[in-house]
Amino acid sequence: MSVKVVATNRKAKHDYFLLDTYEAGIALKGSEIKSIRAGQISLKEAYVRVDGQEAWLVNAHIAPYDPASRENHDPTRERRLLLHKREILKLWDEVRQKGLTVIPLQVYLKKGRAKLEIAAARGKKKYDKRQKIAERDAEREAQRALRGRR
Repeated sequence: MSVKVVATNRKAKHDYFLLDTYEAGIALKGSEIKSIRAGQISLKEAYVRVDGQEAWLVNAHIAPYDPASRENHDPTRERRLLLHKREILKLWDEVRQKGLTVIPLQVYLKKGRAKLEIAAARGKKKYDKRQKIAERDAEREAQRALRGRR
């Protein structure tokens, strides 16, 4: 099964502790899927809004598809996510009770269909981010020292 990753949210792992991940389909218009296949999507400021009945992808920017001209879509419109009812209810409970947020991680094409990987996440504090950076730097220094000995 071929999976082609089209876009990733690179800041997600830096800004959030990722808990549960889900795969969701996206309800798209024709010009939107063509634009996604061309790699013209950004998840930079996107988030997922869950209202208990449905889940929506908000603020994801899908660039207009030039050949569609007047039949084009609104680049930042809300798009419905296709999830099972039990998944929506579980996300709704986590957002409501535990104070988590739902963020998009990546968009990919699977069997010709656009899929979105989303995660329930808890925001990191500034000191958590600094600690992670310090650990990464220490690991890098240790690798350099080992390389220098050889």
